[in-house]
Amino acid sequence: MPLTFAKPDSPAIPLHIVDKDGYDGWRKAQSQTTATWLDTVGFKPVIGSAQVVPDAKGAPALAIAGYGDAASRAQGRFPLAAAAANLPKGTYALAGALPAGDIETEALGWLLSGYAFDRYAIQSGSTARLICPEGVDAQRIEAIAAAEGVIRDLINTPTSDLGPEALEQAVRDLATTFDASLSVVRGDALIEQNFPMIHAVGRAADEEPRLIDMRWGDTGPKLTLVGKGVCFDTGGLNLKPGASMGLMKKDMGGAATVLGLARMIMALNLPLQLRVLIPAVENAVSGNAFRPGDILTSRKGLTVEINNTDAEGRLVLADALTCADEDDPDLVISMATLTGAARVAVGPDLSPFFTNDDDIAEALAKTATEVSDPVWRMPFWEPYEKMIEPGIADLDNAPKGGFAGSITAALFLRRFTENPRYTHFDIYGWNPSPAPARSKGGTGMGARALLQALPEMLGL
Repeated sequence: MPLTFAKPDSPAIPLHIVDKDGYDGWRKAQSQTTATWLDTVGFKPVIGSAQVVPDAKGAPALAIAGYGDAASRAQGRFPLAAAAANLPKGTYALAGALPAGDIETEALGWLLSGYAFDRYAIQSGSTARLICPEGVDAQRIEAIAAAEGVIRDLINTPTSDLGPEALEQAVRDLATTFDASLSVVRGDALIEQNFPMIHAVGRAADEEPRLIDMRWGDTGPKLTLVGKGVCFDTGGLNLKPGASMGLMKKDMGGAATVLGLARMIMALNLPLQLRVLIPAVENAVSGNAFRPGDILTSRKGLTVEINNTDAEGRLVLADALTCADEDDPDLVISMATLTGAARVAVGPDLSPFFTNDDDIAEALAKTATEVSDPVWRMPFWEPYEKMIEPGIADLDNAPKGGFAGSITAALFLRRFTENPRYTHFDIYGWNPSPAPARSKGGTGMGARALLQALPEMLGL
């Protein structure tokens, strides 16, 4: 089903959204037939409850969706989407105001409840369509929903159909849609053009490693997004065990998410200069795979001792971040499914981020709450800098000891950019179990919070 609102001239069923505090008063204001029907079916105004009330001829007269109370709404996201998933197929129009909460966020949740990944098998999300509620910017919400759909599709697609070449094509399609420019450095040209660590990580795979570079906009502040595009991660010669390798198709979740954010920015025509850099590789095993103990020289000239080939994402991002700096952007943001340590720290729901800029952190904390896209600030903890210095090279890609893995990875990345406002997201990119508006599988994390914060972060 398209992630769009129903046409406003469509015949629609009036939908009443009622919370626990308002239900009794609302019920008393209805006809005896409606009240009796709801009593008979045992309707309760809890989150996720939904009921269509028929008229005398059996046709839908109205529908009601439970909205719970403040405490239950605080336990999750998109409570209205929980009801949307339980309504029968049809077109609905809100009757009255939302009891509480942000109507734009709830409208977005309704659209996202219709998402299903149906490339390989028949699947369907919610079939209940919504007419755009009054006061909601339909164009903005539909643009965000469409971008989220792209993120999910990219992450959900297995590497057999989404290797570096297909990821490049996805960026090319996006560039064509929004009249952006695109350049790509592939294979041995990465060495010639000084992207040695991207080449080293990806050279063992059948598909050539590459750096994808998309640009859009020619006025306004410069924003550069860098996304980790490891289309599959075996772990390299430090081979992952099978249980850890099963979800590695999602290791390009950072690339998918920056592409989704870029799509939002371009669709909404934000007044800025956008650059998207995606190092796209597959970390494979072959005779020419990079090895533990190797020392690589980066684009920046810093040397890196390889103590674990499974810590490859920071290597490809490092060359891309150095490249980003050469354009002197106003803000650099990297997004990556980088460390298991981040998942241990905050679980799969929160998007941990690192920045030294308190204004950016405050803007993100505020906007994340506004749009139900939760984030959590983590520290660039200076005393841990010595942990990423092995002694025989400038940097260690996998410090021993197992402590502070997400922080040391972020500190490693920061060594490759001089931008004082550099912000890094260590996301998971995956929902382990379904939730309202958030199907099981690939998911965008942090993109909507960033979109909401960009005007403040860049002075737009």
